[in-house]
Amino acid sequence: MIDLLVAGGGPAGLATAIHGALAGLEVVVLEPRPTPIDKACGEGLMPGAVRRFEELGVAVTGRPFRGIGYVDEVTGLRAEALFRSGPGRGCRRTDLQAALADRAAGLGVRVLARRVGEVRQDGRRVCAAGLTARYLVAADGLHSPVRRGLGLGVPAAPGRAARYGLRRHYAVEPWSDLVEVHWARGAEAYVTPLGADRIGVAVLTSEQAPFDVQLARFPLLTARLPPPPGRGPGVRGAGPLRQRARTRVAGRVLFVGDAAGYVDALTGEGLTLAVSAAGALVRCVREGRPQEYERAWRDLSRGYRTLTSSLLWARRRAPLAGRIVPLAARMPRVFAGAVNLLAR
Repeated sequence: MIDLLVAGGGPAGLATAIHGALAGLEVVVLEPRPTPIDKACGEGLMPGAVRRFEELGVAVTGRPFRGIGYVDEVTGLRAEALFRSGPGRGCRRTDLQAALADRAAGLGVRVLARRVGEVRQDGRRVCAAGLTARYLVAADGLHSPVRRGLGLGVPAAPGRAARYGLRRHYAVEPWSDLVEVHWARGAEAYVTPLGADRIGVAVLTSEQAPFDVQLARFPLLTARLPPPPGRGPGVRGAGPLRQRARTRVAGRVLFVGDAAGYVDALTGEGLTLAVSAAGALVRCVREGRPQEYERAWRDLSRGYRTLTSSLLWARRRAPLAGRIVPLAARMPRVFAGAVNLLAR
């Protein structure tokens, strides 16, 4: 019998599959989309994520960056914090997913071009997509069909504006070896160096509008950008970003990555949490205590959830929103401490 049936061949699902294969488990991944898979993503890996991927035998390509810089688009004020534990890396999402897929294939993980469909389970097994396994791992993204099918989603809080992400690439030499976060009214723009002649610009906002309309909020940033590319994949979007799940363990179904619940992309910690949680999930399954994964996930995600929720709370309050960059500049040690907490 299959030990782990993984729904989703993105980074969270493939990291789970690699962890499982390294632990001696038989793993099968269900992914109907061909490799490489792209999605709207800031594409900046924090140092902790780089280390964890390398521990799995996955070489992360791309452009190193030394820390995080905040830029106030109204005043031009800057605050910078450098990583203490080595560089992060700007890496195209397609390159990362392809590298993970190659590593999983080298470990004997099978990938089947199937959708999960209905999930049925009892005390001994779970069945999905015509297959039977000991456990099903739902790594099927922000709007997880498995989570929805099992009725484990939590409705959005009334009165809270949803947030969305948009991303576009530019063929331009990076002007900084930091990931720059530009703060404007109601939106942030993340500039990630991806290569010698490429950057990614991701905008997070609660206002739905085309990318160029959103970008107009950032005159300091747009002054550095070339005209929009006429060819290529253009703009990708995702959202609503905040997704809550009732549990990470539902019988023999376990959730990892964005499917396990997501606060926001504001702190850039999503992939670090995903690959760390994948390791915890496999460890709990291998040791015969899958129910303990819920507590492990909560412990791993506590810093991310607390800091991201706090920044969002401040972001929604106009007087405080305008103070985020000035406070970071005035208290560099506190800013550096927060950044390095997320970099672990």
